[in-house]
Amino acid sequence: MNKHFFTYRQPLKLENGQTLHTLDVVYHTYGTINADKSNVVWFCHALTANSDVADWWDSLVGEGKTYDPAKHFIVCANIIGSCYGSSGPLSINPETQKPFFSSFPQVTIRDMVQAHIILRKHLGIEKINTIIGGSMGGYQVIEWALTEPSIFENMVLVATGAQESAWGIAIHTAQRLAIETDLTWKEHNQTAGANGLKAARAIGMLTYRNYDAFVKTQTDDEHKLDNFKASSYINYQGEKLVKRFNAYSYWILTKSMDSHNIARNRGKLEDVLKSIKIKTTIIGISSDHLCPVNEQKIMAQNIQNSKFIEIDSPYGHDGFLIEGKLIGDAIEKNK
Repeated sequence: MNKHFFTYRQPLKLENGQTLHTLDVVYHTYGTINADKSNVVWFCHALTANSDVADWWDSLVGEGKTYDPAKHFIVCANIIGSCYGSSGPLSINPETQKPFFSSFPQVTIRDMVQAHIILRKHLGIEKINTIIGGSMGGYQVIEWALTEPSIFENMVLVATGAQESAWGIAIHTAQRLAIETDLTWKEHNQTAGANGLKAARAIGMLTYRNYDAFVKTQTDDEHKLDNFKASSYINYQGEKLVKRFNAYSYWILTKSMDSHNIARNRGKLEDVLKSIKIKTTIIGISSDHLCPVNEQKIMAQNIQNSKFIEIDSPYGHDGFLIEGKLIGDAIEKNK
């Protein structure tokens, strides 16, 4: 495993018309590219993850796993707008020589894909055997497949959709409202909005899992009056995220998800999906209430060379991270 830093010293025009005058990308690679460069596997990560895919998706990536560095050359790049080293709110604005914070421009999934393409070209990669992503990572995957369709041989979409749903947008709006109620929000420091971020994560946790999962794992005995397991769990998850993530990035990236729609300026959604010719494995989680299997079925019904596999899991949306073995088995069956 190697962590790399790449700086692109040319302007990147964003979808909203604004410009990033310098692009920084942090990325990880695992394994070695073979002579004909046919063993490249590119992972796109979700909302609060980073480029170290072997850490957060270790059930899929590693020795003896579905994607083994002994066989594959694996790449994962941190998305722009994040706080893990790629250009984002904590980056230095070259015009002011101070961090962007709230002045960092709004980015879209398509902007993230443009950054991926710049990195791909920098690495001299002309073909990608497999591109894979779950949740927001899947948004990037399908956008990239439409932007550069000749680059990919296989595409894997996990717990994701072709456009952000009204349900998803409503959840993200509630999360941003939580951040905005923090009195420190928009202060020019890295901890601005931290308590709001904790509340936003609490909202998110209710959508990442589901009723059955909480009842099974967080139910107390009948004698308690306070300090319930479910409360402790939600507080713990919020505090854990605050220690490793940033409210500015969370606010911006949820906005990026809201605007995800592969049909924007391309035509009808079904027709755009039908234009995809890449061999595609589409995986859904049975208990996912955030990105339900109906969204994956819509893609499978329209992407011609695709197969839909539903994984029976009680873990809700988080199942895409937890059920790595089942996801790996599904991918192997559709090779």
